[in-house]
Amino acid sequence: MVISKLMGWLSGRRKQASLPEELWLETLENLPFLDRLDSEEKLRLRELTETFLGEKEFTPAGGLELTDAMCVSIAVQGCLPILNLGLGCYRDWVGIVVYPDEFVIPRIVEDEFGVVHEYDDVASGEAWEGGPLLISWHDAQMAGEGYNVVIHEFAHKLDMLNGEADGVPPLPAELPRPEWEQTLYAAFDDFCAKVEFAETREERDGIPMEESLAIDPYASENPGEFFAVLSETFFESPEILHNEYPALYNLFTRFYRQDPRTRK
Repeated sequence: MVISKLMGWLSGRRKQASLPEELWLETLENLPFLDRLDSEEKLRLRELTETFLGEKEFTPAGGLELTDAMCVSIAVQGCLPILNLGLGCYRDWVGIVVYPDEFVIPRIVEDEFGVVHEYDDVASGEAWEGGPLLISWHDAQMAGEGYNVVIHEFAHKLDMLNGEADGVPPLPAELPRPEWEQTLYAAFDDFCAKVEFAETREERDGIPMEESLAIDPYASENPGEFFAVLSETFFESPEILHNEYPALYNLFTRFYRQDPRTRK
């Protein structure tokens, strides 16, 4: 079942409607990191969310009963990164599939020797280039705790605007690609070294990795995941990103045209 109308107040795709005040306030209350926004930013975020909901289609999967609150929560978090960039950033796709929990994605990979491997991958989120975005609602509810699967997957969508998710999204003219790559890759290499050290400490001394790392170690998977994970950190815990990688934080403020750390 495709959800294109929510409680009758959304009058169809590609039309804007006003969010009920109670639902909007409930959404803000459940996403405390949005308190950083001032009243003008919250108003623009609300308007952007309303337009987003009119353009996208939500589909429940895995037996989930999709509610208005779920759709609005996902939409608000997805619109936060593009608050000053515009909905055009999400122009090439429509669907959002919401699962109750983690879901399985069949994978087919060919190794360097030409051998094809098939396996099932358990995921909490997935962004397909030119296709839908998949979200685990269970994981989406962890927003505000330093882990945000919604912002993560929407960051992948931004990254994919110029091809595969490689950590280098389309950049504005005032942000040269060489500067972005040099800063991002230097931070990525440094973080990979930190993860390797944390793994050694855990194996040798029994010290959990999370005590050695301020950022989710999943960011060390590749530059694309590094960009997505650090986008989560940028919006939820900007002080952490600024403390760990101030030069990269500065790049993010120029790319997203936001500075969460200076907000109240």
